[in-house]
Amino acid sequence: MTIEVKVPVLPESVSDATIATWHKKAGDTVKRDENLVDLETDKVVLEVPAPADGVLKEIRRQSGDTVNSQEIIAVIEEGAVAAAPAPVAAAAAPKAAAPAAAPAAAKVDELSPAGRRVASENALDPSQVAGTGRDNRVTKEDLVNFMRSGGQAPTTPAAAPAAPAAARPAPGARAEERVPMTRMRAKIAERLMQSKNSIAMLTSFNEINLGKVMAMRKELVEQFEKTHGIKLGFMSFFVKAACEALKRHPIINASVDGNDVIYHGYQDVSVAVATDKGLVTPVLRDAQNLSFADIEKQIAGYAKKAREGGLTLDDLAGGTFTITNGGTFGSLFSTPIVNPPQSAILGMHAIKDRAIVENGQVVAAPMMYVALSYDHRIIDGKDAVLFLVDIKNQLENPAKMLLGL
Repeated sequence: MTIEVKVPVLPESVSDATIATWHKKAGDTVKRDENLVDLETDKVVLEVPAPADGVLKEIRRQSGDTVNSQEIIAVIEEGAVAAAPAPVAAAAAPKAAAPAAAPAAAKVDELSPAGRRVASENALDPSQVAGTGRDNRVTKEDLVNFMRSGGQAPTTPAAAPAAPAAARPAPGARAEERVPMTRMRAKIAERLMQSKNSIAMLTSFNEINLGKVMAMRKELVEQFEKTHGIKLGFMSFFVKAACEALKRHPIINASVDGNDVIYHGYQDVSVAVATDKGLVTPVLRDAQNLSFADIEKQIAGYAKKAREGGLTLDDLAGGTFTITNGGTFGSLFSTPIVNPPQSAILGMHAIKDRAIVENGQVVAAPMMYVALSYDHRIIDGKDAVLFLVDIKNQLENPAKMLLGL
């Protein structure tokens, strides 16, 4: 019995997908729920599992092809068994080749989905790369660094003749490489230009003394982790402060739809997460109802899924307000770009000890610059400034924030 492998149903916001990598070839044995192929959309990479045990009888669409929702991309012969390799071919292979192939296969199996894509797209043999991950596993970064350092995939002697002298770059020549954008990077570029060209964007700034927040974290961090199984970070404080401020300044949480302004009676906070392919913004839904522990757990879960290429379209859909933290990379000051159809984004930055005046005395305090970029079509400067002041007051007096004051 033949079973068709189809592109998953794509949401309305995603028109099509591109076949990134086939993990099986025609004639291979497949097991139910085993990943057959990676599909790259504008937002995430989707894995398409095998619907049944059997043999991959036919691949109808190749890597690089654009496919649509529910399109047939392969056919599986359910219950079939892959044909054994021809005896002549097995005899012709050197005996020493079998053990040499095992480590490579093992390394490929240990790669993350993102690592497999890099290895496949660049014809890299992971067995030739020194791993820096846990148990010496090869990570995606190891593969990228291997390429940057001039490493090349091993080739058979017949396929790798010595390059003629005339084909080598001239001494002193400067290397260049042209690489097409991924769909995700192209979509990010498109949305950034859309934001720049369609929004009257303005940015306001303030600074926050995080001394009391840091003292609270220091005092409670061990007890918090023992109780909830997750570390207490700064992001949960900012998310909670933002939710309280959004309730008091609902225009910051609104969005523009034509000539209408849509006010959202909930706070779905998007949290910017950096990935190898670009910045993504998974959503903390109904963040106003989440505890500190809930926020930290969801953010940690999203970060893990982002590293492993496991974010789904549902994880990224929606959002009424965004928080981004450039401080994790050392940024001291920036003007974040609004993520349409949202109307505002809060930028966090690095915490630095700076001299401030407190009760008439010059003291050192852990200070952070914060920035609010907003759509000036519906948000006046007064609203933006008052929102930032609200955030500042809460974080400089975290006891009031915890009491909803």
